[in-house]
Amino acid sequence: MSTAQRGGVAASAPTPAAPGPGEDSVSAALAGLLRGEIAAAGGWLPFERFMERALYAPGLGYYAREAPLFGAGPAAGSDFVTAPELSPLFGRALARQLAQALAALGGPGGADVIEFGAGSGALAEQLLDALEALGMPPRHYAIVELSAALRARQQARLARFGTRVRWLDAWPARIEGVVVGNEVLDAMPIMLLAFDGARWLERGVAWRGDGAGGGRFAWEDRPTALAPPAPGPFPPGYVTELHRQAQAFVRTLAGVLVRGAAFFVDYGFPEAEYYLPARRGGTLMCHRAHRADPDPLSDVGRKDITAHLDFSALALAAQEEGLQVVGYTSQARFLMNCGLLPLLAGADLRARAAAQKLLTEHEMGELFKVLGLARGLDFGHDGPLGFAAGDRTHTL
Repeated sequence: MSTAQRGGVAASAPTPAAPGPGEDSVSAALAGLLRGEIAAAGGWLPFERFMERALYAPGLGYYAREAPLFGAGPAAGSDFVTAPELSPLFGRALARQLAQALAALGGPGGADVIEFGAGSGALAEQLLDALEALGMPPRHYAIVELSAALRARQQARLARFGTRVRWLDAWPARIEGVVVGNEVLDAMPIMLLAFDGARWLERGVAWRGDGAGGGRFAWEDRPTALAPPAPGPFPPGYVTELHRQAQAFVRTLAGVLVRGAAFFVDYGFPEAEYYLPARRGGTLMCHRAHRADPDPLSDVGRKDITAHLDFSALALAAQEEGLQVVGYTSQARFLMNCGLLPLLAGADLRARAAAQKLLTEHEMGELFKVLGLARGLDFGHDGPLGFAAGDRTHTL
């Protein structure tokens, strides 16, 4: 599998990219911040908190820095590529599903689209153009973005849309519209669990000094009452993740989604596949300069940290809060249902080659999934367009 996109397997012996201007000092400052938090917490920090600070600490975390994160290759200084960066046909196909939901909400200009974690703004641009072409423009396109650096990039890219695009600092009190998130849930901090053969332990981070003023971050496990939702059996040394923050996000969404739908595109598995005994190392992965490695404790703040999703847990959280799971399928099947193949037929050779990566099993087509949620929305007799064929909700 290519490691150019997030969700890929680790490359052997990854070569670290040379730090950009000021990156060493920023990483050192973030490491100092984490060392202080570890000391204040008694010498041990849950990995969930470590990951949150490594990614989002203001001015220091990976997503708070100015460096480019998204791009087609390392020559641009980017670390990974997402589907909208890979091909504009991704957004054009997804727009057909959004248009169907917007039509059910009252037609053109009748409801908003809200995107969480809009990255470079590529998907927002594609969706706005495609929805206009489909005759189903939203009332407004709102973006919820935690990163000030990314928000600035989005504002520059989307300036031509004027006041139709808005940026929100927090959740709206009520949502009557369509929510979309592409590779946003996987970047939410996770809890790590380790099994020693007899009990489950929570994996956290400690600081190991070398006696000469230096040292390193190191893993340290502590007893916990938590365990994976699957029964196992699990071999000794098994490590896995719990996605408490992603589940909390879905529950919050359910609390404010009065009427509408939500579509999340990300990589992951249903519970039965996520907690397979053979997946003994878990799915935690880092990405930098289009290479992957499994060590989040080194070069903090200078690389992405991510984990695959347990889609069963997300679907259950949604259902418990009153949302309907309206579909779950592979990205390839979803995009084909939304008309990607005719779009490919009309594209030139280079564009077709890039878009094929959205569909092929060894690239993004199978590993990436789409989860659809809704409340109070009638999609018609055939249901949501993107799940018309190949729906896998029964596997959740």
